[in-house]
Amino acid sequence: MIEEGLFIDAYFCYLLQHEQYMQRCLLLAAKGAGAVAPNPMVGAVLVYNGRIIGEGFHQKYGEAHAEVNCINHVAEADKTFIEKSTLYVSLEPCAHFGKTPPCADLIINQKIPCVVIGCRDSFSAVDGKGIERLKAAGVQVTLGILENECLELNKRFFTFYEKQRPYIILKWAQSSDGKISAGDEKRVFISNEFTNRLVHKWRREEAAILVGTNTALLDDPALTARLWPGNNPVRLVIDMDLKLPSSLQLFDGTVKTIVFNQHKQEIGEMLSFYKIDKDQKFIPQFLNALYKLQLQSVIVEGGAKLLQSFIDENAWDEARVITNEDLIPGDGLSAPGLNNSNLFEEQKIKNDSISFYRNAAINKMY
Repeated sequence: MIEEGLFIDAYFCYLLQHEQYMQRCLLLAAKGAGAVAPNPMVGAVLVYNGRIIGEGFHQKYGEAHAEVNCINHVAEADKTFIEKSTLYVSLEPCAHFGKTPPCADLIINQKIPCVVIGCRDSFSAVDGKGIERLKAAGVQVTLGILENECLELNKRFFTFYEKQRPYIILKWAQSSDGKISAGDEKRVFISNEFTNRLVHKWRREEAAILVGTNTALLDDPALTARLWPGNNPVRLVIDMDLKLPSSLQLFDGTVKTIVFNQHKQEIGEMLSFYKIDKDQKFIPQFLNALYKLQLQSVIVEGGAKLLQSFIDENAWDEARVITNEDLIPGDGLSAPGLNNSNLFEEQKIKNDSISFYRNAAINKMY
């Protein structure tokens, strides 16, 4: 008879092994940030006898999924081990035909006997169907390894499909005394050059970026991510009366741009206009528009009034606040005031401190 203590030790050793390989799946999956939306980020690892013989991740929307890339990565000499291996994947394998064939069928056809899954896919075309198909074919399925971490990785994807709206990130930079601009309305460069590069990385990771009329007019931002490799987000600007001049960088035709206004609806290749009902609240209309446009996430970069409107409407998921500890502008425009917020991370980059908040009113991990 096996002693209880030995059984518990063996179980935790078994669990730790699963978590180790799932952590590798998450690291791989994160490489797809900014390139796979509206698909989720997914990583996969194939393990035989304690050795990784294949790994892969979803690299680009419309192209091969993580499971396909993982199996294709297996060396010729190791292919005979595939049907004796365990596949680790951060998200439930798909069971439907989309841009690519079902990954669940690939796993079954490759005769992989065991699959360990990080979290279930709540997208209606999958939502347990991949797991059911695997089990029906006799595959041993383990679910829920590092589940919270897997949910967190794809918080944009899950928010979009479960709440039918984009994941909303608020971002601003402020001085040490909580000002985001000088009193004369002149643009003040608050964050340092290293933090600026991080901000451009953040932009690459989101589907869209939003500014209000005054910010567009006074700052003339390009809203690109030129300081970091990858895709530019779709530029969104509020211009209810269509008064912004065409000479602004937002209208240079280099990046897809959408103007939210109360006068016209017009779809163009690089410049589009989306009509908003002036008698209805803006934010619900805006979020519904982004859902229809299949934009899963948006980073709101200003100005203060626009940011505060999202806070007051409780229409935000995450806030990233950069504070320059050396800058004290005195008179100026005050930064937005967060409420219902939980601080979950802090970073320091030279004289900038970065605080990350979650909306405390949102209970789920994502």
